[in-house]
Amino acid sequence: MEEVDEEPKSQAPGEVGESEIVTEDAAFVRGEPPQDGDGPPKVDSEVEVLHDKVTKQIIKEGHGQKPSKYSTCFLHYRAWAESTRHKFDDTLLEQQPLEMVLGKEKKEMTGLAIGVSSMKAGEHALLHVGWELGYGKEGSFSFPNVPPMADLVYEVVLIGFDETKEGKARSDMTVEERIGAADRRKMDGNALFKEEKLEEAMQQYEMAIAYMGDDFMFQLFGKYRDMALAVKNPCHLNMAACLLKLKRYEEAIGQCSLVLGEDENNVKALFRRGKARAELGQTDAAREDFLKAGKFAPEDKSIARELRLLAEHEKAVYKKQKEIYKGIFGPRPEPKQKKNWLIIFWQLLVSLVLGLFKRKGVKAE
Repeated sequence: MEEVDEEPKSQAPGEVGESEIVTEDAAFVRGEPPQDGDGPPKVDSEVEVLHDKVTKQIIKEGHGQKPSKYSTCFLHYRAWAESTRHKFDDTLLEQQPLEMVLGKEKKEMTGLAIGVSSMKAGEHALLHVGWELGYGKEGSFSFPNVPPMADLVYEVVLIGFDETKEGKARSDMTVEERIGAADRRKMDGNALFKEEKLEEAMQQYEMAIAYMGDDFMFQLFGKYRDMALAVKNPCHLNMAACLLKLKRYEEAIGQCSLVLGEDENNVKALFRRGKARAELGQTDAAREDFLKAGKFAPEDKSIARELRLLAEHEKAVYKKQKEIYKGIFGPRPEPKQKKNWLIIFWQLLVSLVLGLFKRKGVKAE
């Protein structure tokens, strides 16, 4: 259950196949709050001047090359007006990364594009952009929180990018091309997973899923939807496998639940969610997932093993609690036996009668 999922095969639920699994701190991508409530994070790293109106501070280093002009970049970001600290945009709310083609970005995103072009895949950074390269003198009609001449702050994670030689923007691709591009990303992720490069593997999965966002999936029916889900669901499952290894159990539960929303009887999703829930101490929910998975894979030894471990864990917890309570309240006192006065009366009466008989015997002698 901890390998990568590829094409549908009869694998154990904990395994990951070959065709399913460049890296960022996935905590940001999966919706964890900023470091300072709902405002921009506090960053102490060195300030890098990218342009007269754009500076960058790295929160987490990326890896590999930087995107070139006309590269298609996939990124998550949060944006604030610097003067008011009001957040006006957040791609995490809908869990849909932004697709940006460098050199073809909207005018109000010129500063953001300059920052992104300086980032490596997986890099997490804070950008400060002057109003001239943002929403300008007028501010934003679409975002009332952006006043006129507002400097901007962006918290950005570059999930990854496709070089111009790799093709076109998603919007210009056919259904088959988008599914094929996603599948290639999934295969790349599998290779990284096998090398234990879990964060990088998750980034490839995130890129694959970006090709098949909700807006795209809503348009698919019949065989095309099945084709897309055959790539998308394994990506979520493989992300869950990575997250389990990284002990990020809440996020693993979220990835499995996305699959179960499409396929409520998916054995691997039930098994991996059960493992995550067990690690969080959610034993009843974990048992429910394992039992349901066992109905559809009764011969699977890994499911039986997890149920056995769960039972042993609960038994150990019960024993420990019993010892704790014993230590708090001390040994249980022995109950005092109540005196039975009726028995005592008969005992005395018998003793008295026997005594009288003895006296008569003495006199007779």
